[in-house]
Amino acid sequence: MTRKEILLLLVLATIQFLHIVDFMIIMPLGSQFMRVFEVSPQQFSLIVSAYAFSAFLAGLVSAMFIDRYDRKSALLVLNIGFTLGTLVCAIAPSYELLLAARAFTGAFGGTLGAVILATVSDVIPLERRATAMGYVMTSFSVASVAGVPTGIYLAATFSWQAPFLVIGALAFLTTFLIFFAVPALRRHLDGVGAHAHPLQAIGDVVRDRNQLTALAFTLILMLGHFSIIPFIAPYMQFNVGFSDHQIAYIYTLGGIVTVVLMPLFGRLSDRFGPARIFALASFFALFSIFAITNLPHVSLVLALCATSSFFAVASGRNVPAMTMATAVVRPERRGSFMSVRGSVNEMSLALASLVSGFIVVKNPDGSLGNYPYVGYLAIAMSILAIVVSRRLKVVEGA
Repeated sequence: MTRKEILLLLVLATIQFLHIVDFMIIMPLGSQFMRVFEVSPQQFSLIVSAYAFSAFLAGLVSAMFIDRYDRKSALLVLNIGFTLGTLVCAIAPSYELLLAARAFTGAFGGTLGAVILATVSDVIPLERRATAMGYVMTSFSVASVAGVPTGIYLAATFSWQAPFLVIGALAFLTTFLIFFAVPALRRHLDGVGAHAHPLQAIGDVVRDRNQLTALAFTLILMLGHFSIIPFIAPYMQFNVGFSDHQIAYIYTLGGIVTVVLMPLFGRLSDRFGPARIFALASFFALFSIFAITNLPHVSLVLALCATSSFFAVASGRNVPAMTMATAVVRPERRGSFMSVRGSVNEMSLALASLVSGFIVVKNPDGSLGNYPYVGYLAIAMSILAIVVSRRLKVVEGA
């Protein structure tokens, strides 16, 4: 890769890192929010879901307009909105204002992710795109290894506002990085239909069987990935015997593993093809999913091996999956498609969590029951994702 490409990927990964930490930090701070604002667990859950639901709606709306603008301009506007929303979260004096600020932040933060992926796809040719995706997507791992623990420390040492102030300040500085380091990206504006009616963007996705297949692929893959994630920590505590302190090892070690392996999955995808690497990673993910959801009371080391293997292969398969998704649409429609895909992804997260919540029960002894059934569902969806991935076609000029 050239020096300019590396600089661009670094800036994009930084933006991605900040909005991921902003989304994730809410959950471990739940007890503070409930105590400070005197709200119930149900009201706290609205703070979490407001971000995702707003991102879902914003993704659908932005799909109609996003490809009509230079990628750099879109990144600047969205990052400024994300910055303002995060800073308002930090100074919110009431629960209602915090809820509104989270929804506002989600509208910009969720759409940022789609534009970042579209930008990578516009700049990096398909034969090197998986490697680039691997580098940008390591921001997820770094967020879990460094970002979230740092945010928890700041909240415990100062107040719950501290993480949002730091994220907002860093996002403000990132605005200048976008202005000076990101070049004007207008190639997609020269394509046929780039200035079509906004509603046509949605219509193009609906009428294109290849794009619909990619959206179905996203939904199925997330059901095979995220359905087991919400209950990994509770299961390890109630069924395997982890302490509250030891739970942090799962995410720290898993994040380190994915930081190292995600770029490797990208390089392998570029060399052997994303479909082949996706199928291979998904095959090994089946064993990891089965091990985690059926794990008895074992040693800490053995349990961490099981969880880390899942983080490695299940997260690693997302790199070739993302590469395949970006190749089903031409550049002039990519931003719109990625916005719709981002909305489907947000909806899939909520659906996967909802389904697993209906399946898992709490036993009289305090342990969790039926978690293996969630694993079997995830395994079935993972196998189906392999089948559907074979139906994705690379369009000319992708």
